[in-house]
Amino acid sequence: MTKFSVVVPVYCNAGSLPALEAALQKLELDLKEMGVALELIFVNDASLDESLEILRQIQSRRPTTLVLNHLSNQGALPAVKTGLRYVTGDCFTYLAADLQDPPELLPEMVLAWKQGARFIVRVRASREDPPLTKLFAWIHYGLVRTFIMPSYPRGGFDMAVMDKVFLPNLLKCGPNRHFSMYIWSMGVPAKVLTYHRRERAHGRSMWTFRKKLHYFIDSSVSFSVKPMRLATATGLVIAIGCFLYTAVVITGRLLGLIPVAGFATLAAMLGFLQGCAFIFLGLLGEYVWRIYMEMDRQPEPVVEVIKLGGNKDE
Repeated sequence: MTKFSVVVPVYCNAGSLPALEAALQKLELDLKEMGVALELIFVNDASLDESLEILRQIQSRRPTTLVLNHLSNQGALPAVKTGLRYVTGDCFTYLAADLQDPPELLPEMVLAWKQGARFIVRVRASREDPPLTKLFAWIHYGLVRTFIMPSYPRGGFDMAVMDKVFLPNLLKCGPNRHFSMYIWSMGVPAKVLTYHRRERAHGRSMWTFRKKLHYFIDSSVSFSVKPMRLATATGLVIAIGCFLYTAVVITGRLLGLIPVAGFATLAAMLGFLQGCAFIFLGLLGEYVWRIYMEMDRQPEPVVEVIKLGGNKDE
């Protein structure tokens, strides 16, 4: 029987886990009608509440459920990667434990996979979040599409069902990368579905503005040279301005328009040296970027092994 794996990172989600268990039970029944078995993998990321105990109870009621536990908090991405290492399904996904991304949307995505799609995403058409969160999301994805990935979905996505051939690539994703952007950067054509992101019903989000800001900066530097090119271009414009100012000062001194002794020499030296400094910083940044690109683990092509006769490798 075809198997669908679901990885759920858990951090202080004690309030939402009972409802999540009920939703996953419904999901399992829906998948069974499609001839698909469900593999559940929970990863507790050193939660500070009763999450681990609740996961043990879930496992006692469903013994095939795999529960993994980080002894120290590592973050959502490392928790997902821990779960992915144990995936044995023919297709898989990762799912937030807060139920903002509804599990009942997964059967339609799995059906699309069974019909031949290798990469299915749910793009947020709307969302029930606080106004400030919506504003930050709009700014974030606007900047992503402008400076990093013009083809990236406008509302972003966190729900994605992928074929098992994606697994080796995802395990190479670095710790400072935006997971969804990393998947999208592989360039595999996606079947795009939309959904309405729910309001968080249990607890509060640990995804603070500070974490979002750091994550955006890391993602920008990891996926695009445009920020460096913008800095280089800005430095070049300032350098040209410094050289022009130097020329103006020297001309003014030669014409006797600057009576203060030593000012022209000092201003010319400072303008010239500052201009050179901005140019050299831009060049240094370009070389550092190339070193980073050589050392960084870029997404490799997603390869599907085809057996003799045209069937995919199982």
